[in-house]
Amino acid sequence: MKIVLVGHGMVGHKFLESLAESGLTDLEVTVLCEEPRAAYDRVHLSEFFSGKTAEQLSLVEPGFFERTGFRLTLGARAEKVDRRARTVTTADGSVLPYDKLVLATGSSPFVPPVPGRDRPHCFVYRTIEDLEAMKASGAASRSGVVVGGGLLGLECAKALCDLGLQTHVVEFAPRLMAVQVDEGGARVLRHKIEALGVQVHTSRNTVEITDGATARHRMVYADGSYLETDMIVFSAGIRPRDELARQCVLAIGPRGGVVIDSACRTSDPHVYAIGECASWNEQTFGLVAPGYEMARVAAAHIAGRTDAAFVGADMSTKLKLMGVDVASIGDAHGRTAHSRSCVYVDERRQVYKKIVISDDGKQLLGAVLVGDAAEYGTLLQMALNGVPLPAEPEFLILPSSDGQPKAGIGVAALPDSAQICSCNNVSKGRICEAVGEGATSIGQIKACTKAGATCGGCVPLVTQVMKMEMGRRGMAVSDHVCEHFPHSRQALYHLVRVGNIRSFGELLQRHGSGLGCDICKPVAASIFASCWNEFVLKKDLAPLQDSNDYFLGNIQKDGTYSVVPRMAGGEVTPDGLIAVGQVAKKYGLYTKVTGGQRLDLFGARLEQLPAIWEELIAAGFESGHAYGKSLRTVKSCVGSTWCRYGVGDSVGLAVMLENRYKGLRAPHKIKFGVSGCTRECAEAQGKDVGIIATDKGWNLYVCGNGGMKPRHAELLASDLDEATLVKLVDRFLMFYVRTADRLQRTSTWRDNLEGGLDNLKDVVVNDSLGLAAELEAQMQQVVDTYQCEWKTAVTDPATRKRFVAAVNQAAPAEAAADAADAAEAEGWTAVCTVDDILPDAGVRAVVQQRPVAVFRIGADRYHAIDDVDPKSGASVLSRGLVGNLGERIVVASPLYKNHFDLRSGECIEAPEHSVRAHAVRVEGGRVLVALKALETLA
Repeated sequence: MKIVLVGHGMVGHKFLESLAESGLTDLEVTVLCEEPRAAYDRVHLSEFFSGKTAEQLSLVEPGFFERTGFRLTLGARAEKVDRRARTVTTADGSVLPYDKLVLATGSSPFVPPVPGRDRPHCFVYRTIEDLEAMKASGAASRSGVVVGGGLLGLECAKALCDLGLQTHVVEFAPRLMAVQVDEGGARVLRHKIEALGVQVHTSRNTVEITDGATARHRMVYADGSYLETDMIVFSAGIRPRDELARQCVLAIGPRGGVVIDSACRTSDPHVYAIGECASWNEQTFGLVAPGYEMARVAAAHIAGRTDAAFVGADMSTKLKLMGVDVASIGDAHGRTAHSRSCVYVDERRQVYKKIVISDDGKQLLGAVLVGDAAEYGTLLQMALNGVPLPAEPEFLILPSSDGQPKAGIGVAALPDSAQICSCNNVSKGRICEAVGEGATSIGQIKACTKAGATCGGCVPLVTQVMKMEMGRRGMAVSDHVCEHFPHSRQALYHLVRVGNIRSFGELLQRHGSGLGCDICKPVAASIFASCWNEFVLKKDLAPLQDSNDYFLGNIQKDGTYSVVPRMAGGEVTPDGLIAVGQVAKKYGLYTKVTGGQRLDLFGARLEQLPAIWEELIAAGFESGHAYGKSLRTVKSCVGSTWCRYGVGDSVGLAVMLENRYKGLRAPHKIKFGVSGCTRECAEAQGKDVGIIATDKGWNLYVCGNGGMKPRHAELLASDLDEATLVKLVDRFLMFYVRTADRLQRTSTWRDNLEGGLDNLKDVVVNDSLGLAAELEAQMQQVVDTYQCEWKTAVTDPATRKRFVAAVNQAAPAEAAADAADAAEAEGWTAVCTVDDILPDAGVRAVVQQRPVAVFRIGADRYHAIDDVDPKSGASVLSRGLVGNLGERIVVASPLYKNHFDLRSGECIEAPEHSVRAHAVRVEGGRVLVALKALETLA
């Protein structure tokens, strides 16, 4: 079957992925891509201005076209379709025959017909080439205007802000995001966006663009007023690209777009249309999720599944626009006859929430959430699945007395048809079936259903469904860390502390089984660090660390690392700033100021890290522990040192606290905030530990956090002097370290703590358990044994030796001779000595220009697989944690946590992402690798 796909955007590539998974064979697939690059993520296009490269935005897995045999032609525009001859003619005159033609031509930006719209430095916001042109213009501009205040317009406004421009948004309608949010939500949204420095102009009809007096352009409005700016970006909506369909006389919808049926076929049964160019039921869809569903349906129908059908799409959205949560569900405007609304507005916090319910109060029809979208998941499932509303539905959006949202529905109330994983279209029923088939861990659920295997955002919900179904079937729902330890994280902590256990081998021997895995090893590493605080890269501790801790930096998608020197309390000297800038410039690193008042340097290669840190340490910096489940930052305002409102020295206290708790390892990352007065400029009430100055002393708040599920911190104690404050923080942190579950933030720990805040106060403030002295002593031991991990790493030759691009990259003469000898043994290549690989760890080697990950299991077992993570293309599998899952010896990718069998190279969660396995042998203390099929090397 000859298939021609016109368009290789997000939806077009999803069609190819679905086609590849359909089982069809004997296909000849040709892809015409008008752009000079393959499919990339347009949803996150604005991140291009935040440092993401075109390669990082790519949606095409390395080797995809080689594996599938599909042929991609870039820079190829289809100009004509002959439906009788079933051919497509391209701009260069090539004629391509087809049996099935799929149009995925997307949309084009709408540019209002305003005189002057084609002036230099006027752009549309659509492709990477558009963004590159905007970036060049922005470098020579002071101000920029976005024409359009919808979803794309506000995304574009963020891009202009990232370019450092004074940014304006001009919208013809009387409010922002008029399609998604109502008037009340738009009012809050506007206030929050203007607070970020963006000027919003609504009800503005631009009639002309001319030369400006103080800037390049003058935008003249219908009422005679005007706005001057150096740069203009049109983002006022999209129009379906249906010109090919019009040329070959396919049916066109009343609002444009190629008319399709439920199988995504056009008026010609041999031609399909998917995505933004398609019109279904007189409706076009500007979101990616409906396009993905069309792509799946079209591929399934071509593969012979006549039951596959597109039945419309939910247009609910949840976004973070310029850092502001915005969500819209269903009938957000309450247009359903006799519908009623419940509205909650908090002008102090700038939060707006509305639910639209049926006249009888039993069904949720829609919702708007601005400023806080924590309830989105619950409300969406209720709306999509017709879950009956509680007797008092307003409590779904009203905060409780402690400032937290009321609990919503449980997963048991969802029907089996409820979609849990939208990336891979996995329902609740399918997950329940998988549990019945024996899948009782997230890894097993991912492997057999793919739920949670793509973006990972649904994993918490998948876990809830899995545990609910296990309980319903009478299966034990375990709190065990993993298959290797029949204990919770809290129990393991006490076993280590009481038993004075200091190595993973001893812990396994006394309380576990097997080799361990990527779950229990980091847990054990964290517990050892909390209890004994030894150097995490000691020979026996290093193999327990994930890639971030093993190489003391946050690993990025491309396999490079970030570098974050500590700037306690956000305080840094001019010389320090200069030193960081010089390092960034010397090594070509991207720099960004973090939310925790530090400088983050991105793009450092593994082998560069020691040299970078040597220079930073010489300039007086220490490790910022941005890679660890540990104290990250103590954010502060300027307090009484500079601010006329400050009543406490917030900077001095923040510096002291950060220096006290730096290096403390915990179940999850910890963040502090210290505000010098109740104006709260350091946002202390959104931190794990928040401290606010009053005229009577310090108030201590605990268990707050931002992120996907924000939580306000709660007042633990007030009017404290500094010494008492430190004692209470010591107790609180160590109590958390001792009792929390694996990867449990303080907020979640507090929500699950029996007795709640009152119990926490009793233990920490009132010493109800008699643990205060012990907790304080344990914290003091951690403080007294602190060491800068990077300083130790760069001064220890054995540790520093691990930071190499490849273990055989700079082979000495002896190793080169070994390699020559090995070459005589038909295909074997010596890569290193056995001492170059730590037990239960891996190294990267280059064999015949191929990156290979070589692993040592225990003392004398060796395995080798390709070192490339198939999802990202980065050479990182050698940096993953090794262990066993049942009978299989595996490594977990440090990027996406998929597991690869070291014997076969099979990816357990997604076999289509498997890699090649290679033969390994040891000879005279040398490790040799052969790039041959294993069965030929008996």
